[in-house]
Amino acid sequence: MSYTALYRKFRPGTFEDVKGQDPIVKTLKNQLVADRIGHAYLFCGTRGTGKTSIAKIFARAVNCENPQNGSPCNECPSCRAILSGSSMNVIEIDAASNNGVDNIREIREEVSYPPVDGKYKVYIIDEVHMLSIGAFNALLKTLEEPPSYVIFILATTEAHKIPVTILSRCQRYDFKRISQDTILARLRELVDREQVQAEEKALRYIAKKGDGSMRDALSLMDQCIAFYLGETLTYDRVLEVLGAVDTEVFSRLLRKILKEDITGAILSLEELIMQGRDLTQFVNDFTWYMRNLMLVKNSEDMEDVLDVSSENLLQLKEEASMIREDTLMRFIRIFSELSGKIRLSSNKRVHLEMAMIKLCKPEAERDEISLLERIRRLEKGMNQILSGETSVKIQAVPAGPGKSGEATGWQAPETEASPEEMEYKKAAPEDLKRVKSMWKSIIAETSGRFKVVLSAAEPKFNAQDPQDNRLFVVFADFLAEPYLNNTQTKEMLEQIIRDKAGCQVEVKFVLAADEGIQKGSLASIDLEERIREFIHTDIEIEEEN
Repeated sequence: MSYTALYRKFRPGTFEDVKGQDPIVKTLKNQLVADRIGHAYLFCGTRGTGKTSIAKIFARAVNCENPQNGSPCNECPSCRAILSGSSMNVIEIDAASNNGVDNIREIREEVSYPPVDGKYKVYIIDEVHMLSIGAFNALLKTLEEPPSYVIFILATTEAHKIPVTILSRCQRYDFKRISQDTILARLRELVDREQVQAEEKALRYIAKKGDGSMRDALSLMDQCIAFYLGETLTYDRVLEVLGAVDTEVFSRLLRKILKEDITGAILSLEELIMQGRDLTQFVNDFTWYMRNLMLVKNSEDMEDVLDVSSENLLQLKEEASMIREDTLMRFIRIFSELSGKIRLSSNKRVHLEMAMIKLCKPEAERDEISLLERIRRLEKGMNQILSGETSVKIQAVPAGPGKSGEATGWQAPETEASPEEMEYKKAAPEDLKRVKSMWKSIIAETSGRFKVVLSAAEPKFNAQDPQDNRLFVVFADFLAEPYLNNTQTKEMLEQIIRDKAGCQVEVKFVLAADEGIQKGSLASIDLEERIREFIHTDIEIEEEN
C-alpha cells in the first residue's frame, strides 16, 4: 500500500478529534443534537486550521444513522460510503478549477433531485472566493432558497473577496490560528503512535514553524521524519532539514553588529550560507528575534508571549539592555524592508550583506534615527576623551591670553612634512583668507565634473585657531560624494592652492548634509571650542603609541 502523508493519515474523524476550534465545534454539535441545522455555512480562516475537515465531519454527521452526541459514528453504511468517497450525498467542488457559470448551473440542476439514501445532500465548495462574479450570481438564488434536503458549506481563506449578498445568506464561522501548545500536543501524540523518537525542543520548533496551521506543522514533521528515518529527531537535525538557524547564532550575530564588527558579521553570514541555510527564512527569523528583543525591552512580563525557555529569556534580557530602543527599531525597519526585497531577488546574498553593513554603520543611511545614532557615537567618543578612557590624551599647555585673559586656540601636534612640503610655509589665518578670496581662480584651474561641484562648494576655515591650516571645502549636495575620500583629487586641489597662494594648505572635503556630524568637519571645531571653554585653557591632543 502506498504511503499516506501524515496530515491525511491523522485527519480528524469526529468532532472530538478536532483541535483548537472548540467554539465552532461546540456550536455545530449543538445544532446537530437540537436538529437546528442551517442550509448554508461559510467557514473562513487561514490554511490548515480545519475548515475542510470539519465540513466533512459535519457532512457525515447529518447523514449518520447512529450519531453519538452530534458526532458521526463512522461505522454505519452512510458514514463508510462518505469516507470512501462513493456516496452521492456529499459533493466536493474545488472552486479554483470549477469557477465558471456553467459549473454552478450544473449544481442548480442537481439540487432538484433528492438524495437516494440518507437525509441530506451536502455541497462542500472549497476556495469559494475563486468563483467568478457570474458564478456567484448564479449561486445566489439557489443559496437563498435551497430545497430542505440541501446544505451548502463554503470554505475560503479570503472572506473579503466574497460578495456581501453571499455572506448575508450564510452562517459565518471564523477559524482562528491553532495555538503552538495545541499543535505541540498533537505532534507528541503523533510521534508516539508512529513510534518515532523526537526531542521536545525539536517538536516545539516544528510547532512554532507551523505558524498556527496544523497541516503545515504535520507536513514539516513528515519531511523531518523522512530525512532521518529510523533515527532520533533532534533539534539540530530539524534546523538542518528546514534550513533554519538556531537562536544562539542570532545572539552572536547581534553582538557583533553592536560592536560594529562588519568583518565578523559577514563571516558569520558566510558560515550560514556554506551550511545551506535559507536566506529568506534567515531574514524572517532574525527579524522575529529582534521583535522579541523589543518586547522584552518594553515589558518585564513577556514569558507567556515569547514562549521561550528561561535560559533564552535571560539572554534576551541581557541583549535588550545592550541596545537602545530607537536603534532596535532601525534594525527591524532595515530587515523588514529587506524581507520584501529578498523574496524575489536573484542576489539575496548581496542584499543581505548590504543590510548587515547598514546595521553596523548608521552613516550609510540618511534617516533621522541613523543621524541620531551618529551624533550619539560622536558624543560618546568625546566623553571618553574627556574622561581619559581612550588612548587619546588631553594635555593642558601654556597659551597666549585671549578675551578677558582666557586662553584661546588649539595647539595641534607637530608633524614631519615631506621634502616637497618643506618648500612651502604652512598657511596662517591670513593665508587662508587669501585662499578664500582667490577661490574662483582656483576653481578655474580644475576641470570636468569636479569643477562643477567645486563651483557650488564653500571654502571655510577655523578662524579661532591660528595653528589650524586646514581648508574645509563644504560641498553643496550628494553629487560630490565620489570626491569625499578621493586622495588624488584632494592632492590635486592642494597643489593648485600651493601654486596660487605659495603656502601649504591641508584640504578637507565635507558634504553639507554631514557638516555637523563627520569627523574632521566644522562641527568638530565647535566641539573643540566647547571643550576649551570647559577646561579654560589650551589643550593638546597627543596619540599614545
